[in-house]
Amino acid sequence: MSRAPASRIRTRGRTAAALVLLTSLALVSASPPALAADPAAGPAAATGPAATVEEQRLERAVPQEILRRSGFDEAGRDFARALRRAGSYREAERSAARHGARLWDRAVDRAQGRGPARGDLSRDDDRPLYWARLAMTRELRTWDPGFPLSASARARLLERLERSSRGQDSMDFPRGGGYRRIVMTGFDPFTLDRDIRISNPSGAAALALDGAWIRTAEGWARVETAVFPVRWRDFADGEVERTLSAQLPRADVFTTVSQGRAGRFDIERFNGAWRGGFPDNENLSSTGTVPVADPASQPQWTATTLPYKEIVAASTGRFPVYDNTAVTEIPAGGAAEVVRPDGPTPGSTARRGGGGDYLSNEIAYRATLLRDRLGLDIPGGHVHTPVLEFGAGNTTEVTDPDFVRNRLDIVAQVRAIITVAADGA
Repeated sequence: MSRAPASRIRTRGRTAAALVLLTSLALVSASPPALAADPAAGPAAATGPAATVEEQRLERAVPQEILRRSGFDEAGRDFARALRRAGSYREAERSAARHGARLWDRAVDRAQGRGPARGDLSRDDDRPLYWARLAMTRELRTWDPGFPLSASARARLLERLERSSRGQDSMDFPRGGGYRRIVMTGFDPFTLDRDIRISNPSGAAALALDGAWIRTAEGWARVETAVFPVRWRDFADGEVERTLSAQLPRADVFTTVSQGRAGRFDIERFNGAWRGGFPDNENLSSTGTVPVADPASQPQWTATTLPYKEIVAASTGRFPVYDNTAVTEIPAGGAAEVVRPDGPTPGSTARRGGGGDYLSNEIAYRATLLRDRLGLDIPGGHVHTPVLEFGAGNTTEVTDPDFVRNRLDIVAQVRAIITVAADGA
């Protein structure tokens, strides 16, 4: 019987990743200023800007119940106390990084059964992380520091808090060989004005699998994960590339994961370079070509390199898995949109990838374009999970047994799917 690699301790060293990142930043568009820049340059406001649309939803009853029933209601208060003690930008920066990383680690530990649950919500729930992060960003956004702090410096602190609380700066594989490396990403909950109780199974899968060892037919594999916001502006600012450019060269396989259609998984074969404008979590829209660095060399389409035939054929769980090849395009020389069930035709202009024209399609497009621009020959692409559904008749409660069972089954099937992908790496 084989064993997992000896080192099961999560490492936090980032030296190697930083070296790769420095060589690949040319791929990133609109990167924020370096944190080493003068933090207090420019005019300072007495207090920060008003809370965002996302943060304003915190006052509603459901987010408060989720925070209370998970024990995550203390995260915002603890961070506010740390900010009040900060006498300089550097102290605030350290607090943002420390409290953000602590929130991510606590959410991962809770999902993986380590430590006390601190509440009656099931451990697999991804929503406490989302709402607790917003409580922290609201504290930072509206904080009156008592010393000069420019708008750009506050934005850098917010960026530091966001990255550390999403696992984006802690995707560190143990040193040595003898195992396969899997990079996986998930998303925040979204469409919260439609139903504020919503959970995102891709985010739950990211928490359940971060740092996990999984056994494949070819041996052990290690999974490192991160979660991304459902906000157009973060993607336009290059958040996907900043995170993954250091990770994909080290990976044997990668999967971006999001919530898709009801009752089914999809392996999205083609990704399109088009934003369709559906409102994001800030109720903002964006329509047009996906903004990336070096748009002159930007393709209209990218394709999965996941072993989709093997994944579809494998017994991975109770939900059917499909190889989705359908796209919507404007054919070369044409003007009208055409649905193509078997993928894009030569010279066409993208309007919808297999994963649509929202941020699911965009993260798949950006990750696979980054793979191609880095010249990497590794399996990678997008997996759409089923929609996470509440039990019949539940229109008000934040959870129920069917809701928990569905999420656990989806997470287990994501694990099985990436195991098949790792076997084919």
